[in-house]
Amino acid sequence: MLEIVVARQVKTSVFTNKKIVEVSKAVLSKEGIKKALISVALLDDKDIHAANKKFLDHDEPTDVITFPLDEEKNKLTGEILIGVGVARRHAKNARHLLEHELTLYLIHGLLHLCGFDDMEPASRKKMRKRERFYLSRLGLPDIAPLQ
Repeated sequence: MLEIVVARQVKTSVFTNKKIVEVSKAVLSKEGIKKALISVALLDDKDIHAANKKFLDHDEPTDVITFPLDEEKNKLTGEILIGVGVARRHAKNARHLLEHELTLYLIHGLLHLCGFDDMEPASRKKMRKRERFYLSRLGLPDIAPLQ
């Protein structure tokens, strides 16, 4: 069973709980995950900045932070924090829809939980390719970063 829990600090009508659950289940299912408990939190700049500082020692708001949690037997567990303010600014600057940017961040976080990494060029390339795969599968434009 794939269980997705949504915690909203920031309300946005373009990225509904239903959409978050649908995208999450589509990605997890395609990645072969049969059992999962994933929490997705939509945060404002202040709170995503605080989390970024506390956990990663980066003193700025960020797009997405992923925390794999202790795995239960055959069950993927984790938390994804999404910076809605960062998404809003980036979408505006890149001239695409906020919903698409938030979906990309969610896909990115889910892929991290599934074991993808973007720290080295080769692994980042694989992750970007997979992000593009899911954007296309969901009928969304290719807005994934080039590198």
